[in-house]
Amino acid sequence: MNVTLRKEEEKDYKKVYEVNCFAFQQENESKLIERIRKGKNFVSELSLVAEIDDEIVGHILFSRIKIFGDSVFDSLALAPMAVSPKFQKKGIGRKLIKKGMEKVKELGFDSIIVLGHKGYYPKFGFQRASKWNIKCPFEVPDEAFMAIELTERAFEGNAGTVKYPDEFMEVE
Repeated sequence: MNVTLRKEEEKDYKKVYEVNCFAFQQENESKLIERIRKGKNFVSELSLVAEIDDEIVGHILFSRIKIFGDSVFDSLALAPMAVSPKFQKKGIGRKLIKKGMEKVKELGFDSIIVLGHKGYYPKFGFQRASKWNIKCPFEVPDEAFMAIELTERAFEGNAGTVKYPDEFMEVE
């Protein structure tokens, strides 16, 4: 199985919407992606697709967020990440995360926050955000709210609460 990873293009939007709907069995994540694309926190280089035989089977998106504490610190949210159900458990998600993290580093970002599966994201180096005293703005299990430093001590002196952009709060 030959998987190609590349930057998402406008022509991919419909298929990315479908992949997320199938993967999550709802439209919330697909609508979130549409809202993020229209906002100021969208980084087009950090919206990646996975293709097999020219068919989009996966997608990952990183967008800008802020952490408010004694100062304001910039970070990224990894949300969402989806793989079509028939292609899950084949390493595509892993490839998207690794490629995405490489691109994030290339663009000079220091950290990533994710609200995700406690058994999945630690494989990539994510740890409980509470380790750095970084809090989620809403109630979630501690083990599901994770962060990773891409540069050493990126979170040092940056404890606080994540402020997700309005696009994340517009759940329908």
